Formats: sequence, structure tokens, C-alpha cells
Amino acid sequence: MNIEIRLSQAVSHFWNTRTKQGTNQGSVAGSKDKGTRSMVTGGKQLDGFTELFADLMEEEDLPRKYLHAKSTTLPGYYRPSKDWDFVVVVEDQLVATIEFKSHVGPSFGNNFNNRVEEALGNATDLNTAFREGAFRTSSRPWIGYLMLLEEHERSLGVVRISEPHFPVFPEFSGTSYADRSDLFCTRLVRERLYDSACLLMSTESGGLGGKYTEPNPELSFLNFITSLQGRIRTTVKRMR
Repeated sequence: MNIEIRLSQAVSHFWNTRTKQGTNQGSVAGSKDKGTRSMVTGGKQLDGFTELFADLMEEEDLPRKYLHAKSTTLPGYYRPSKDWDFVVVVEDQLVATIEFKSHVGPSFGNNFNNRVEEALGNATDLNTAFREGAFRTSSRPWIGYLMLLEEHERSLGVVRISEPHFPVFPEFSGTSYADRSDLFCTRLVRERLYDSACLLMSTESGGLGGKYTEPNPELSFLNFITSLQGRIRTTVKRMR
């Protein structure tokens, strides 16, 4: 099946699951989380991406037994361990690991800062753990970061910057949270913290039908999956 269609299905799964959780949460207990919290406490919203990656890896002749979306705990260096979203382990070799993140309003500011801190910390922790021999004789694992950002007036509008003591870097001036997410994901790869990053944007209404956009070709899903497939193909060849 066309990869764009399959990616569209994963986007649709995200929004439909999120909407369903917001509607159903509290229907049994008789209480409901305030605001949009009911939509983010049910989990499984990004399961469509998990299945998509599992299918794509199987199509590279990598058996599903090596693909993990539940038992994904890996050692850290600055902390004992971290649960990743998708991990590939082949015969005691850590091959790849991916973090899936969504960024949906209304609190884009706090969420953006949290996403930045998480991504930087996770990559630094894993890369240092690898350097210190946590993954036995594994080659350096392929690390990926995928973000689905809500296309919303609050994520597209220019954000005021506070500069009480020193000026921020000029590239951040006059930017929206969408712009900052683009710059952030680009720098994750260019600074070699991650091997590849993908940024998708989608409105809630369009996303229910699977519509999405890719604001930066450098961060496209095709680039992301092509990079991962290259690592998987090398691994499969070694297995034969």
C-alpha cells in the first residue's frame, strides 16, 4: 500500500482515538478530567504509528519478534532506565529506538519546552549509555524522533519572546511554535543527537480524516523511514 496512505491512517487513528477518549472518559466512573486532560490520559493514541513502523520493518524481512512496543525499557546513564516507544533488538544487539510525541493545544508554550527538554535529555542519556557499554557489543543504535503537531491558530501565531537580560538567537525572533518545532527537529539531527527526525502537522478536523502536512522536506516521513530502513537492511544482511 502507498506509504502516504498508511501514514494518513496512523494520523487518523491518533485523532479518532483522542476524540473517543475525550468523549468516553468518565462514562463509567461518572467523573471526567478537566479541560483536555481526558484526551491525553488514555494512552494508545500513537498506536497507529507503532503498527505502521512494525509493518514497514517486517517488509524489510525483519521478524516481528525483534520489534518491541511494550517491553521497551533501555538502560540510561544519568538514570537507571527509560521506556522508549519503539525498540528494535536483534540477538542482543540494540539496532534502533524511536520516540513518538504529539503536541496538541491549548498549552503550546509549556508543551513545547517540555518536548525540547525531554528529547535532549533522552538522546544524551542513551548516547552516553552506549558510549559506556550499556548495550554490550551493539553498534551505535539508530535513534529517531517523530512529532505530530496540531495545526492551530495558537501553534501558527507569532509568539512573544522575553529577553530581560540577553537577546535570544535571531532565528527565533518572529517565530511561531510550528516554526520553533521545525527548527528544533532540524537541529536534533544536524547536531547528531538523533539520526533522523520527522515533523508532521495536522488540524483536528482534517486529522480525523487522515489529512496531514509536512512543513519541512528535510523532516519528511519518507526521509525518516528511508534512513531507518537503511539500518534495518544492513542488520538483516548480517543475520543471513
